[in-house]
Amino acid sequence: MTTRKKLEGNGLWESSRMMLPEHKETIIRRQLEEGRKDRPTLDPQEMELIEQSLAESFHEHRIITLRLFDEYENKELTGIVVLVHTFRREIKQSIAEGDWHWIKIDEIVSVG
Repeated sequence: MTTRKKLEGNGLWESSRMMLPEHKETIIRRQLEEGRKDRPTLDPQEMELIEQSLAESFHEHRIITLRLFDEYENKELTGIVVLVHTFRREIKQSIAEGDWHWIKIDEIVSVG
């Protein structure tokens, strides 16, 4: 293989028998950064709808699905809001018997 061929495409990395840990960490970090998302900014009207749904779930014991922000993939939790801490802006959602999560209201992207 000529030097020119080694430098084309990903040939340099593929032809290397050894990779420094720093280089490997840099490559992994770049791959993670590429898939990373920014937190969406919710308008006041959307935030009001979310808070209204949380209150209804709490008062009426209605099951709701919360979509929570994550840098790589949004998460969904389905359950009933059993406690609301307005000062700390977080809720306690019961997922199943004996299974619950504390969720910061600012992490909620939407409610279904």
